[in-house]
Amino acid sequence: MATVTPALRDALSKSSEYELVTAHLSALLLSAPPSFIFVHDPENARLTSSVVSSILQAITVQNDAHVIISYACVNAVACFSPRILFDTVLNALARWTPDWHRSALNWPGERRYNDNLDAFVHGLQAVHAEGTSVDGIGKGKGKASERSRTTHRMVLVVDRAERLKDNSPELIVPLTRLSELAQVDITTIFISENQWQDIRPPLPTLDLLASAFPQPPPNTRISYTAEPDAYHPALRPLYAHFIATLYSACGPFTHEPTELAYIAAARWPGFVQPVLDAHRRRLHSIHLEEADEEERELEAEQNALNDPLKPPNEDVRLRLTRLFTSSFTSALESLYSRLTHASQWAQTHAPPEDLLALPPAHAPQALQAHTAALAAQAQSDGGGSGGAGLEALPRMAKFILVAAFLASTNPARSDIRMFGRGPDERAKRRRRKLGTPRKPKPGTTGTAVKIPQRLLGPTTFPLDRLIAILGVLLEENDAEARPAAPQYTLPGEYTEMEISRVALYANVMELASMRLLIRTSPPDRLDGTPTFKCGIGYELAGKLARDLGIILNDLMYEPL
Repeated sequence: MATVTPALRDALSKSSEYELVTAHLSALLLSAPPSFIFVHDPENARLTSSVVSSILQAITVQNDAHVIISYACVNAVACFSPRILFDTVLNALARWTPDWHRSALNWPGERRYNDNLDAFVHGLQAVHAEGTSVDGIGKGKGKASERSRTTHRMVLVVDRAERLKDNSPELIVPLTRLSELAQVDITTIFISENQWQDIRPPLPTLDLLASAFPQPPPNTRISYTAEPDAYHPALRPLYAHFIATLYSACGPFTHEPTELAYIAAARWPGFVQPVLDAHRRRLHSIHLEEADEEERELEAEQNALNDPLKPPNEDVRLRLTRLFTSSFTSALESLYSRLTHASQWAQTHAPPEDLLALPPAHAPQALQAHTAALAAQAQSDGGGSGGAGLEALPRMAKFILVAAFLASTNPARSDIRMFGRGPDERAKRRRRKLGTPRKPKPGTTGTAVKIPQRLLGPTTFPLDRLIAILGVLLEENDAEARPAAPQYTLPGEYTEMEISRVALYANVMELASMRLLIRTSPPDRLDGTPTFKCGIGYELAGKLARDLGIILNDLMYEPL
């Protein structure tokens, strides 16, 4: 998902749609807030969470003399366990950032407040006491009276609160009653796409203050997606027309400004390229053919000053709309589901040069032909749908995929022959004794046709066989690229350490989630070794092997 930038967050908090909510929430938090507030936004809960964070940050910067606000904004998806939730909240309220110089300890250092809910409550009390003592440092009666009037208030914001029902349902009621449990001034704010009736447990909770944030109209959502550096000032009307057309095509499927901006970032360069080509062609058309290179550069600079970029007329805008409207839905299908990224999609859907110079009747066919040629070129270069993203895989993940391909292609009985590195390395198979050949049966050719395993599809293999083959590949092809480790002196000791790491098994499960490895055994089965099948073909396995310096044909039982 696209992240909410600070500029977009500030623009939302200062917009007219959120102005009333900002004023009410600020006044409520600075006066007498309830202990629990539930915010319901069925469409853009992520934007609402960013607005609430911006409001809290603005209140903190104001530094009101009577109320000192410290807040913590956590995501229930990231804080999927009670320990992570407790540590994240306490670190944010205490303004504590774990770092390596302090051994990555959580607040307050050696002491732990994440064992259970009771420890977390004591941690909140400690944070409140520390904040009160820091805010009230001073001497004299004036300082004492000022400290007595100052209120240290804490605010806990939980985004995607509906995930608490799945991850930590036992924390929903205590989080809504933190003010009563800890006996400190703290307000809990839940932000969710679901209604409170769908989240609340059957146990009693405090009476809440429910709030629904207003939804910006479509024109405002479109204006949020406009980046100030995305166009030349002369192209501002064209960009507004482009965004309006984009929203009309993608609006029925998503209303999030961040998603619309992501799709617009991929399509806008190609949409405006014909206009820039026409402007550049107009500048070069007035060059003198007999002028040398230096004179042409000076002439081009002078023409650029005398003939600046102008907004395209209505006919050009209509032509561009007819040419690129069909690509908006294609961008939505590929980018909204993250089948590819914006840069790659923009490269494979770039228009040909001087598209507006072509006759209007031939321009759509030229655009389709150019797009098909770019897609075919990307497919041949390994950047198509079958190999998208494999270049970005970690080095260990590439080794795992090559080992999985060999385990799925080679029979298990050939592992000693193909990967054995003992005294009888690659021993020849015993020859059968010569004798009288058997006569073929009537109606047969006398020879059985054996189909290669790579044509029959991948076979299943256990996890321990995959790790054994991986160890051989690492020992023979990764020894030179490893960092120096003088503590490993015995042959193969470094490889044994590598294949026994937890990160190796995490890579296997990650590749299984990406469907590059296909798990054939039930995931909930505890007894027995997990079994997998390879999810890539020979072409992709050969490409990965070439990147790693592995000669794949030498390790295949039936080489090509």
